[in-house]
Amino acid sequence: MARSNTAEVRKYTDADIQEKIDGIRRELFDLRFQKATSQLTNTHRFKEARIRLAQLLTVQKERISSKSQTSS
Repeated sequence: MARSNTAEVRKYTDADIQEKIDGIRRELFDLRFQKATSQLTNTHRFKEARIRLAQLLTVQKERISSKSQTSS
């Protein structure tokens, strides 16, 4: 799976971002569970998921920050 860049993430709506954040957090939970039970073979998926999560959280925080600055 190719990594998405931040420009693509910025095109998502707020609801899409939140939905993707929840999905990636669930994926990370499942990956940790698979690792604990020695079923995980593709350990690089941890890094990919953490990078996607960080991108989404960054864009979400930027939007929250810009909304609070405009309303002040």
